Amino acid sequence: MKQFRRCQRILILSLLSLSVIAPLVFVSRRFKVFTPHGRREFLDDLSTVTYRTDPLKLNAIEQEGAGELEEPKQVVYEEKDFGSKSRYSDEKINDSVESRHEVHRNIFLERNESQHDKGQDQVAQHKGLSSMDGDKKKVNTTAMHNQNMHTRSQRVADGNIEMVDKESGKKKTQHQISRSWPRRVRNQKVGEIRDQIIRARAYLGFIPASRNSPLAKELKLRIKEMERAVREATKDSDLSRSALQRMRHMEASLSKAHRAFPDCTAMATKLRAMNHNAEEQVRSQRYQTSYLVHLAARTTPKGFHCLSMRLTTDYFSLRPEERKFPNENKIHDPKLHHYAVFSDNILACAVVVNSTVFTTKEPEKLVLHVLTNSLNFPAISMWFLLNPPEKATIHIQNIDDIKWLPKDNTFKKLNSSDPRYTSELNYLRFYLPDIFPTLNKIVFFDHDVVVQRDLSRLWDVNMNGKVIAAVGTCKEGETPFHRMDMFINFSDPFNAKRFDVNACTWAFGMNLLDLQNWRRHNLTAVYHKYLQMGFERPLWNIGTLPLGWVTFYNKTRFLDRGWHALGLGFDSEVDRNVIERAAVIHYNGIRKPWLDIAMGRYKNYWTKFLKFDHPLLQRCNLQV
Repeated sequence: MKQFRRCQRILILSLLSLSVIAPLVFVSRRFKVFTPHGRREFLDDLSTVTYRTDPLKLNAIEQEGAGELEEPKQVVYEEKDFGSKSRYSDEKINDSVESRHEVHRNIFLERNESQHDKGQDQVAQHKGLSSMDGDKKKVNTTAMHNQNMHTRSQRVADGNIEMVDKESGKKKTQHQISRSWPRRVRNQKVGEIRDQIIRARAYLGFIPASRNSPLAKELKLRIKEMERAVREATKDSDLSRSALQRMRHMEASLSKAHRAFPDCTAMATKLRAMNHNAEEQVRSQRYQTSYLVHLAARTTPKGFHCLSMRLTTDYFSLRPEERKFPNENKIHDPKLHHYAVFSDNILACAVVVNSTVFTTKEPEKLVLHVLTNSLNFPAISMWFLLNPPEKATIHIQNIDDIKWLPKDNTFKKLNSSDPRYTSELNYLRFYLPDIFPTLNKIVFFDHDVVVQRDLSRLWDVNMNGKVIAAVGTCKEGETPFHRMDMFINFSDPFNAKRFDVNACTWAFGMNLLDLQNWRRHNLTAVYHKYLQMGFERPLWNIGTLPLGWVTFYNKTRFLDRGWHALGLGFDSEVDRNVIERAAVIHYNGIRKPWLDIAMGRYKNYWTKFLKFDHPLLQRCNLQV
């Protein structure tokens, strides 16, 4: 009995030892490929990979006759193709053995995954097939899969090669490449689907429209399926499982089309023509978009006309004594803080005034001057009579009441339809010392700004004998960035002698002006001189900005960028932290915040200073 138990125990232990040793022997044989002698055997395995090429027939689409199609040549990869890649890797790479093992494991996994996907595809297609009659037509996908296998193998081999960065000269290791790999291929399937659609459209161009070809019907059906599958997907994770199945069906259809039209030269010509047509369409669309955006920027919204008419009617219904504003004695007091804005836009003026008053700590020291034309003077006056700025003083002035201003608009000579270049209100900033003769300092606003911080400290800035304080725009990488030669013609000897092309530029929008120094240098006369010279020959671009640069040349005090954030009217990528920290934000550009084309992410900074539940705004359908 003891002898029997001993034999039984020895048998059990032998079986257990065999179960442990057998896998080790099998695995050690498989890992032979990682040795120099086993690598060639592994490459032989790759070159002998085959796929099923059983004839599959689409149920709903009539197949092309087998006699009309020429079977494509099989793509065969010789061992030397892989061997050369391996030899190159051996010469160039000194990676650890562990990284090589990882690379080859990836190859095994990818090959198995490819075979698994192929098997699933064939099973799915067999499920949808009905009974087949007649001769079987072959759909040969061997070349396509061999090519995919070669591409995958090449990517893995290339992953081990150290790449030299063209800009920095630094070498990327295998670890760095593997980390960036998911970011590069996350949109791979989406790109392949779009490429398939383009190829299908190209093949459709070869088929005569008069010919009722089953191949044309099949390609059109596949295009519709792929367009529905991809829709607005931007990455592979947006695709459904059915999209990957349809990719395989499309590839089968494209393989048939290639057999019907094997001429590569004709295909290349067709794709170049399609590319040229697409570029022309994109260019045309961009031009139309730019034109429509500029047209919208120059067009006053319907609600603004309604508001202006209602306010004008109410203003003229008032008695003369009811049209006066309180605290008129403060208008010319140089000890107070004076702010000026020149505009014909009611709501723009309202936001500038409301935001300035709301953010100040001492509103009783504020005097806000609004200068407008005779057409909008009644409406703007009525708005502030109905909505007075609390303790601050408001002063509305009509340019027609300034008798010394020339009555003819010289800016019509510019032959521009853009009101930024032809409006007198835009150029009146160069007459500030004459418009406010009793003041020593003033802060000038463009009407597309919003004040977010108390500006009391701005009045304490030491001007150091300069005339204008502004934020610089000459630092590359910041918004906006301007150089002198962008607006000024330095090929003219006059400009080349008087101005430095490397001088720092600055921005209008929020500027502190020392009117005493202005008068001392007689800069209004300098402005007149440059304005007339600009009419006579092309010295600079039209607009107030280049005229401001040359008029206040070497007379500018630069402020910290925290005072004035720009670009909200044209740049969609202004840092939100920069906006939040800025004392004044500026919607310079054509996308003004009161227009439908405004950038939504910035609009709230402007709309929060307006009460859109106001009865007048409700009647004129003016909403956020």
